[in-house]
Amino acid sequence: MSAAAAHADSPLRNRGFLELLSYRILAILSYQIVAVTVGWHIYELTHDPLALGLVGLAEVVPYFCTAPFAGYLVDHLPRRRLGAVACAGLAVTAVLLVAIAADWLPTRNTWLIYGAIALTGMVRSFLSPVYNSLFARVLPRAQFGRGSGIGSVVFQLGLVIGPAIGGALIAWSGKTLAYAVAAAFAVLAGIALLVMRVTEPAIEGERAPIFASIGEGLRFVFGHQIVLGALALDMFAVLFGGAVALLPAFIKDVLEAGPEALGILRAAPAAGAVIVGLWMSKHPPERHSGRLLLASVAGFGLCIIGFALSRELWLSALLLLGSGMFDGVSVVLRSTILQLATPDAMRGRVSAINGIFIGSSNELGAFESGLAARLLGLVPSVIFGGCMTLAIVAGTAKWAPKLRRLDLRDLH
Repeated sequence: MSAAAAHADSPLRNRGFLELLSYRILAILSYQIVAVTVGWHIYELTHDPLALGLVGLAEVVPYFCTAPFAGYLVDHLPRRRLGAVACAGLAVTAVLLVAIAADWLPTRNTWLIYGAIALTGMVRSFLSPVYNSLFARVLPRAQFGRGSGIGSVVFQLGLVIGPAIGGALIAWSGKTLAYAVAAAFAVLAGIALLVMRVTEPAIEGERAPIFASIGEGLRFVFGHQIVLGALALDMFAVLFGGAVALLPAFIKDVLEAGPEALGILRAAPAAGAVIVGLWMSKHPPERHSGRLLLASVAGFGLCIIGFALSRELWLSALLLLGSGMFDGVSVVLRSTILQLATPDAMRGRVSAINGIFIGSSNELGAFESGLAARLLGLVPSVIFGGCMTLAIVAGTAKWAPKLRRLDLRDLH
């Protein structure tokens, strides 16, 4: 095999791609350490599952408001600088939480914590559009499938390592140090992005009016059955099938464990996704991709139901590992579909819409989980969510036949 052919088959030989992955994992580590620490912090203060759900609501509302404009800016301004500014915002959030946890501020009101998380929601809306737009600049189209698998592995590694670090720091030294470490990772993520070598597209001609440009992105997504079906499937599955936001309550009230167990259970789904992502980076699924996507989301729902019924820590971790494996298949397939189907000039806007569908659904799902736990009880609410996920899979299979019959080869 020639050197050029080897390079074409190996995204990891691409320096720009490696630098992009460094930015991604550092930003994720920062965000995840804050997420696991805030959950423990809030539940320690309130002992209320609904308060955990409000953490998600505090992030998702500003995310929804900012994401469309973030996508527009990513398509029209230097992407690395925007990403660096977003990383600076993550650092500011973590520093504010340090001040709260260390009692440097004259209040212990939880609403100040929610305010810090609201800032996180605003700046996080830039992170994925920046990554996805630069992804298409550093890799040739032939590498998108493998690159998506590797990117998913890196993303999930951040989800594994971040909660583990957060849980260990809480147990070892407390919340203040955990927030400080998160701030340091955010700063390093911004630096990684600024030193990255990539050619960004020149901005030619006059910019389209902002709302007209956002509308163009929305029309593309809602007019593309495969893209819309993939986004909607994952959005509603995550919305109803997520149990992660309730883990502090499960650990304390059902499994009767400590903060170390929180780190383990938060990391278990991502560990499963890493295993799958490693496989799929070597063996990208070109055939029967739509059916595989539907089956993976159904498997995710079944694992969530099993988790709700478990009373043993090891079994709960195993079921969350399985849910992560199924979700990992879905993530790689959805990422590849978006990269192959989206025109380069619209990547920021489409990625932002994807974030509204998927990224924000995690936080909105956290609120739904907390509210359902208050109304139905902790365990019944998670069982209900898993059953809703299965119903959503059935509905998507019926109403999106192009997605059901999809082979990724058709998008090349």
